[in-house]
Amino acid sequence: MKIGILAVQGDYEAHARMLQRLGADYILVRTPQDAAQVDAMILPGGESTTMLKFLKEEGLEAALRALDARGVPFFGTCAGAILLAREVRAPAQESLGLADLVITRNAYGRQLSSEVRSAPSQLKSEPLEMVFIRAPWIEEIGPGVEVLAREGGRPVLVRDGRILVSTFHPELTEDTTVHEYFLKLAAGHLSGVYSGFGRLESEVDAPAAAMDGTARSTSSESGASPSAPRPRF
Repeated sequence: MKIGILAVQGDYEAHARMLQRLGADYILVRTPQDAAQVDAMILPGGESTTMLKFLKEEGLEAALRALDARGVPFFGTCAGAILLAREVRAPAQESLGLADLVITRNAYGRQLSSEVRSAPSQLKSEPLEMVFIRAPWIEEIGPGVEVLAREGGRPVLVRDGRILVSTFHPELTEDTTVHEYFLKLAAGHLSGVYSGFGRLESEVDAPAAAMDGTARSTSSESGASPSAPRPRF
């Protein structure tokens, strides 16, 4: 399994170091030819407007959409999360629209432009370290989107089928938990090991008390319309 890391702008090297620690095979993706080689794709943090412009000018937008058509798993952090959302606000901008999310850019504001927090998650029993850098907010989630972690009552780590989205930067911590989860998700997708709810058969749930709220979103929480895209498996 070869993991692609979009390497046109942003903190892609931090993701590469994390994958190196986990012994994963990866490639830095700068061209459509690079993208065609991968089995899973990471979109890093950075400046989403700059990334989107580069994707369009260099033919990488079409290459990423081709990966989506192949059913390739995606993982987006911060700016990568913005690129994956179906709708972007404040200000509005184009996106790939692969995940059933509505995201507001730079929602934490200048006073919280860089902060380390910790919060419970479904991925492990201990709190998860979270680095927020002018992070976006997830404003709405579709009915099929699973919330894996919340901070301050808001979803900050979610999964829409084979697409993992984080508004914080797990690659800037020493904790490999989120990347391990993505590797397991990608491997499970490639081997076709899914249960009825799109969860990996090999996943073990953390205790119910580990999260503040339900693990999976409800339709009233999501605010999504019935016509919203279905989760991608």
